Amino acid sequence: MADSSVEIVEGCRLPVLRKNQENEDEWPLAEILSVKDIPGRKLYYVHYIDFNKRLDEWVTPDRLDLKKLQFPKKEAKTPTKNGLPGSRPSSPERDVRKSLDLNVQSASAPSRGKTLPTPKRKAESVSLATQVTAATPVPSLPSSAEASQASVYPAMRDPSFSIKSREEHEQLTSLTTNGTTRRLIPSQPGRKRKNCGGTDEIVKVFQNNNPRCSTVFLPPGEDSQDSSDGIPSAPRMTGSLVSDRSHDDIVTRMKNIDCIELGRHRLKPWYFSPYPQELTTLPILYLCEFCLKYLKSLKCLQRHLTKCNLRHPPGNEIYRKGTISFFEIDGRKNKTYSQNLCLLAKCFLDHKTLYYDTDPFLFYVMTEYDSKGFHIVGYFSKEKESTEDYNVACILTLPPYQRRGYGKLLIEFSYELSKVEGKTGTPEKPLSDLGLLSYRSYWSQTILEILMNLKSENGERPQITINEISEITSVKKEDVISTLQYLNLINYYKGQYILTLSEDIVEGHERAMQKRHLRIDPKCLHFTPKDWSKRGKW
Repeated sequence: MADSSVEIVEGCRLPVLRKNQENEDEWPLAEILSVKDIPGRKLYYVHYIDFNKRLDEWVTPDRLDLKKLQFPKKEAKTPTKNGLPGSRPSSPERDVRKSLDLNVQSASAPSRGKTLPTPKRKAESVSLATQVTAATPVPSLPSSAEASQASVYPAMRDPSFSIKSREEHEQLTSLTTNGTTRRLIPSQPGRKRKNCGGTDEIVKVFQNNNPRCSTVFLPPGEDSQDSSDGIPSAPRMTGSLVSDRSHDDIVTRMKNIDCIELGRHRLKPWYFSPYPQELTTLPILYLCEFCLKYLKSLKCLQRHLTKCNLRHPPGNEIYRKGTISFFEIDGRKNKTYSQNLCLLAKCFLDHKTLYYDTDPFLFYVMTEYDSKGFHIVGYFSKEKESTEDYNVACILTLPPYQRRGYGKLLIEFSYELSKVEGKTGTPEKPLSDLGLLSYRSYWSQTILEILMNLKSENGERPQITINEISEITSVKKEDVISTLQYLNLINYYKGQYILTLSEDIVEGHERAMQKRHLRIDPKCLHFTPKDWSKRGKW
């Protein structure tokens, strides 16, 4: 449908023909990111608007609908103020606000008890709203006096759970966007507690008159610093793999590798990865599946395999059960392997960036064993010393092994390490779309498994606290609460916050657990945590 008389340039938008999951034709709106000439025709690299970047592709002119072509709009020049270039025109409202801010700052300077709202907190609110969604709005939380009396009656088949607060002075605050509660955050965000000790909230399990209904009392949140939004409150002293989206350019927005051959698999990369420029023009990039070295041809790979003695990732094997093994790799001791692993992972991770300084990280590689060796399935990395209680920096299951339960196994293993370390952990944000789905599923199954296994003893009602759930699972308390909100278990009943576990949720959980065959056996884990703070430069 392309017209040769119309010149299509970068930045143009128009409908492009593609096949959907049902193999039906559709014409989503797409943006032209690049144009290249090959003998006889042109090719256009398109990004489908509101679609994930991994669907971006090169298309031929016959797939373009030029009838609805939109040319890029020219950026308007910024008006000047007082003849000075670069300054924006003033408005009375902005001038008044500016003068008020100055007055408040000067007036509150001597006082240490007052702080002005900063843009950072505003950004934090937006980030939170995009991370957790609740299907049903929850009423705004009560004042401290009312919060102390908050209690709830839950719903499972027989038992009921209730979480109740003992502290009458703590105040809950609720972050809402468009009337929907996103998460519960404490009223004092300045303090931080790493360990989830204490018995502020008690969950009592008792028989309910309605056998189809049970209730859980939702506790007021402790005044711990919110770290699940991915915005650190202090400068990071260690490494981070979070991508800074402000430095995106046209090069990094485009896939640069067509195909990767890794062992018996050929992979189609989803995103840009900074492999050497001379390798990006090759039809296939060859990787040694044991040391992950990249080579330009099959002959080079065959010659390399005669010299490569590795049949497993370098580092210590800290877990083995059946054919599944985990290897711990130090980013400083095995720098070349770690850098090659990051290059491969960047092909499938858009929200993370690559640092060639891998020293601050540990890499945990999951492998599957056969007669030829240990084949990489996936991996996750973590900081040796995290100031934000992160137990995962990047996590990836390679495409040939996805949708087989390996993603949850990686997540479960990361929390088993946190249990051995005696800490609670959370993944570094932002998560990719697939990563967020995997974590939500894991958190939901783990928390529901604990609640459903509570049993009464000596005729008394079983009791459990949110902190105890966090300690048992090593899932950070904020993630526990956000998961309960995501599952839409929180309700407001007679002045109390309750968690209702319906029969559908229980049956759905039981079906999901029946399908989950791969589990981590703590008895097969041989891991001794190190205190990296006392090891100098490691």
